Amino acid sequence: MAEFKAVIADPKTGKAYKKDITGHYANALIGKKIGEDLDGLYVGLPGYKLQITGGSDKDGFPMRTDLPGPRRKRLLLSGGVGFHPVRPGMRKKKTVRGNTVSPDILQLNLKIVVRGPKSIEDAWQEQAR
Repeated sequence: MAEFKAVIADPKTGKAYKKDITGHYANALIGKKIGEDLDGLYVGLPGYKLQITGGSDKDGFPMRTDLPGPRRKRLLLSGGVGFHPVRPGMRKKKTVRGNTVSPDILQLNLKIVVRGPKSIEDAWQEQAR
């Protein structure tokens, strides 16, 4: 059974929120790709629309948009996610994870695209009752 730690970024306020996703909601996320939109119900935010922006697996390797599939692979990188060169033209082989969500993913990064009727704190407090 899959479990994810969701980090939800709110571009409007600049805050980030952490929420655990378990059970059938987590299983429904398997197979989704970076850039896809999903319903806020997965994290307890009805009416919200969220976008997958990235994540990392159980060993800390980051997800990268240009590597298809859920696999882990060593790529020659010149910058971007997974490698930040210290001088221009520098390239290095680094291990990164593909752009598809799999059970090996531990953290999922999400961004709010469409806001719901209630604030995030209010929605989660109402759900806890």
